Amino acid sequence: MTTFLLIRHGETDAIDHYIAGTAEGTPLNRTGRLQAERLAETLRGVPLAAVVCSPLTRTRETAEPIARAHGLDIEVVAGVSEFEFGAWTGRRFHELDSDPLWRQFNAVRSLTRAPRGELMLDVQQRGVAALLDIAAARPDAHVVVVSHGDLIRAALMYFLGMPLDHVHRLEVSAASISIVTIDGNGPVVRQVNGDNAGPAS
Repeated sequence: MTTFLLIRHGETDAIDHYIAGTAEGTPLNRTGRLQAERLAETLRGVPLAAVVCSPLTRTRETAEPIARAHGLDIEVVAGVSEFEFGAWTGRRFHELDSDPLWRQFNAVRSLTRAPRGELMLDVQQRGVAALLDIAAARPDAHVVVVSHGDLIRAALMYFLGMPLDHVHRLEVSAASISIVTIDGNGPVVRQVNGDNAGPAS
């Protein structure tokens, strides 16, 4: 059985203010760096076989203390990268509130593509495919995957059998831990948006 600890990166100055998307930069802020260190301490006793992250700065910075505590190298996997927001990248949320496409995107996520960006379905497909590849390669291991809010939501919704239009019904906070196990009997979602006081047993 593969146990995934799906961790959203720590706090950045973009969260709740603007769409960082796949743009370069957007490092962790002071709070985010403290969260990353706390995650490393929380997971110190978990027998991790791998620490995976997306290619972006904020996930790598979150993954680094965890990997270091376990003597592991970080594995960068493009499939767990951030939602591609296209033309909305860098835009502030209050600027988008009057955009009809933005409102549709948040109401009917399954059918609405970000301008020059991805469909949520595309994000879900690549994210779940990446996780299944990791599970196939490590069929009896604990694996940390440091990723992004929408990617983690999309994966959880797939494993829970939830429609993508219910995306806002799942909270995935910065530095939270969601836990999914996968074996021959299928996936089991064991924790959603847990704080990093420790993973569920």
